[in-house]
Amino acid sequence: MTWLITGGAGYIGSHVVRALTGSGERAVVLDDLSSGSADRLPAGVPLERGSILDRELLDRVLREHAVTGIVHIAAKKQVGQSVEEPLLYYRENVEGLRTVLEAAAAAGVGRFLFSSSAAVYGMTDADLVTEETPCAPMSPYGETKLAGEWLVGAVGRAHGMATVCLRYFNVAGAAAPELGDAGVANIVPMVFERLTHGESPLIFGDDYPTPDGTCVRDYIHVEDVASAHVAAARRLTADPAASLVLNIGRGEGVSVAEMVGVIREVTGRTEPAPEVRPRRAGDPARVVASAELIGKELGWTARHDVRSMVASAWAGWCLRHPEQTAG
Repeated sequence: MTWLITGGAGYIGSHVVRALTGSGERAVVLDDLSSGSADRLPAGVPLERGSILDRELLDRVLREHAVTGIVHIAAKKQVGQSVEEPLLYYRENVEGLRTVLEAAAAAGVGRFLFSSSAAVYGMTDADLVTEETPCAPMSPYGETKLAGEWLVGAVGRAHGMATVCLRYFNVAGAAAPELGDAGVANIVPMVFERLTHGESPLIFGDDYPTPDGTCVRDYIHVEDVASAHVAAARRLTADPAASLVLNIGRGEGVSVAEMVGVIREVTGRTEPAPEVRPRRAGDPARVVASAELIGKELGWTARHDVRSMVASAWAGWCLRHPEQTAG
């Protein structure tokens, strides 16, 4: 098998590349490096730089590298930005996916693994969200991921392509310091940035219908996310009729206030106190996964807890920002 990983030089993508190659699979990466870095890739993994919207490039890469499976991770992923720029998100996330799938079908690629998101669920009153929970996304980002799942399923059925869609919950942590999240869109690096500049961590809304008034999420270590991709790739290889949609989560809810507390403990930066700001558009009150189905279908389960996520992420932050974290 040779897997094309789109977005493979990014935060999640680079972990997936390392996990796949570490399990003996061959990989090639397509990334425009808008948020990724070639330095994240293991030695010997080819990098093709360019856009998933470039059909000519996709055709060449699939042909020259004899690609037999695709892991599609490349996407825009900021909920707030998607509310402000829906056209950008539909172009990159839906039209980009359509272009990749079109090239895959034309090349006879028989396996497709799609990175989806818990954002497809929107606001739900379920204690644990299963894959059968009705989807009602609250942001254009979530809409594009749900539309992506529909498209992947339809193409799989039409072209005899084995497919798996993995719904990520809230990803954090790092398998190694050099692979840490370099962005500040997710809660853990966002709080790191504030604390290391002596600024209050921000909490967006404390009036949600949750125990402490802040949003409740299911946080999952990126190393666990990567191992789920390896399990899914094996299933796709073994089962040409696969057509699965699966949650990747731990089944444990952690509030934003609780997560900020863990971050402050791990970093030793207990001051200043958090600052509460108004709710952000598109944020549901609670989304926590049921991981029962992925365990049944892939034999996968998460291994890491929240504290290990934060500690590994902090090691990466310290590596990239020694001037902010010394002492």
